[in-house]
Amino acid sequence: MSAAGAAFRAEYACSEGCDFRASLLDVVYRCPKCEGLLEVRHDVTALKAVPAREWKQRFESRFGSARLPDASGVWGKREWALPELPVEDIVSLGEGRVPLKPLPRMASELGLAALDLKECGVSPTGSFKDWGMTVLVSAVKHMRARGVPLRAVACASTGDTSAALSAYCAAAGIPAVVFLPRDKVSLAQLVQPISNGARVLSLDTDFDGCMRLVQAVTADKGLYLANSMNSLRIEGQKMVAVELCQDLGWEPPDWVVIPGGNLGNASALGKGFELMRELGLISRRPRIAVAQAQRANPLAQAFRGGFRELVPMQAGSTLASAIQIGNPVSFKRAVRILKAFDGVVEEATESELSNAAARADREGTFTCPQTGVALAALEKLVAQGVIAKGSRVAVISTAHGLKFADFKVGYHRGALADVTSRYANPPVQLPANLDAVRGALADLG
Repeated sequence: MSAAGAAFRAEYACSEGCDFRASLLDVVYRCPKCEGLLEVRHDVTALKAVPAREWKQRFESRFGSARLPDASGVWGKREWALPELPVEDIVSLGEGRVPLKPLPRMASELGLAALDLKECGVSPTGSFKDWGMTVLVSAVKHMRARGVPLRAVACASTGDTSAALSAYCAAAGIPAVVFLPRDKVSLAQLVQPISNGARVLSLDTDFDGCMRLVQAVTADKGLYLANSMNSLRIEGQKMVAVELCQDLGWEPPDWVVIPGGNLGNASALGKGFELMRELGLISRRPRIAVAQAQRANPLAQAFRGGFRELVPMQAGSTLASAIQIGNPVSFKRAVRILKAFDGVVEEATESELSNAAARADREGTFTCPQTGVALAALEKLVAQGVIAKGSRVAVISTAHGLKFADFKVGYHRGALADVTSRYANPPVQLPANLDAVRGALADLG
């Protein structure tokens, strides 16, 4: 079978400007000259040979397919991901093509022209990590088929990465190893890699400690690193930006708000917007806001200091556990994107993120605490006048709220520490009595 996009090419290049180049089949994550992270660099001249109108038509025609790989929101745009990958090596679970949920009441209350939630948690393993993991695991399958001696794929995780890695590796028949910080992920996140047959290492440390260990272990070239410092992940995650613009008729919003932990997602969406702009599918960049939990806010602190340096921190315990990261690997990449997109960084307290999530749920969503951070940051940026009234805003919802059921239950019971539950809606306890039931319903419209 022919390659997914035989006329197009891509390779690794140093993101810091060195002249280092490598094949995407090489087991390499950093530039050997400067230790900078690598990026996948496409042959943009070849991509430009296809008119923007044709790219839009091609993507639109695949978007309605019921069969993989076209039914994937990533592989339906495969020329922009791994163009030389044979179709038979694609490992897809049907990721992408997720809803763009309007929040009209919240938009009206904030004075926005539009507020849309890109619900990336409506995905095979319940988070946006599926978009990048399908690309990485497909590449590993291809490398193993070509004789590259990879025994397993490994990652450090706050929960969602491990779920995605284990599911895609299970589908491909590739062993997976995940490093989790003990007692710092939800039960729903923990059970996913266990169910998919991954080797789960529950370590007495935080995410940053897990990250240090997995980088040391994957110095063994037989173990492949699956964290977002591996730029193959970025190639899938950038398709969130492409799909968002496709949802909006190829007109980007004025602002995109993204929860920020290890900062790979901010880097990825920026890369997606840049590629669309370079190829003529959109005419302008949106502005980008990265949102962090106040207790894990190294990027916010750097932003206030003019991005002069990253000061790693010991991330404090936060309800937004998936972004409880004090030393983000993709800091430099994210800063470059923020500067190019006239971006800002805002943070949210535990009470702010919890109430923002609950407020959005009142419009039919079921938002995770990380999305709550983004929504709370949006509220603050509008109040500050940074995001102007009348703006069109998209918020990236990174995971499904069902992964954080304890967070939801605790909120509505009023049992979360440091949180005042403004929208609490606990069950009404009643005797099994018709008059009592009628009394409880008397105030309904």
